[in-house]
Amino acid sequence: MESPIDHDLLDSALRRCGASWDAAQTHGLLTGRLAMAGADSGFDWLSQVLEGTDANDALRGECEVMLGSVFETTFRQLAERQSEFEPLLPDDDDAAAVRAAGLAHWCEGFLHGLVSADHGDALKQRLSTEPLADIIKDMLQITRAVAAEDSDEETDEEAYVELVEYLRVAAQLTYEELVEFREPSAGDDEAAPEPGVLH
Repeated sequence: MESPIDHDLLDSALRRCGASWDAAQTHGLLTGRLAMAGADSGFDWLSQVLEGTDANDALRGECEVMLGSVFETTFRQLAERQSEFEPLLPDDDDAAAVRAAGLAHWCEGFLHGLVSADHGDALKQRLSTEPLADIIKDMLQITRAVAAEDSDEETDEEAYVELVEYLRVAAQLTYEELVEFREPSAGDDEAAPEPGVLH
């Protein structure tokens, strides 16, 4: 069993190396890219997240190691279809506003991962029909998520838990719905990346 990915550690590493993406956005982007391209998405994802950072900076190297671990763990969670996938979000102890922003940023990254890929006519058609069209619409709504200052804390917590569960299921469903579009050798036997595949 792999160690869970730590949101705050990754977020701090990304800031230190000068990346413009935060941890939630980065994981959402990765999840969308994996759904579209599987293991082949790793290099483009890493390049996008670290765009503008100094390739010779040791802090970037630290980021690359952490991102490599995030990539391998997330790919296995999706590909093995064992309901272990979890969106990378702020800690449950963080303020409601911080967690709501994390949800919004994760969805922004995920949607970017879907729309920034090459889209043939068949793929465009699939994305425009259920269930993917509804998932995209729902995630657009979540990108506008905010925690109301005068709302009930218990109600907010219940809504947050429901949204996290929705993202978990929607990400896995999107991955499975797009299996035929992933290259190479898309299918249930999709191979996991070797450790260090991004380096």
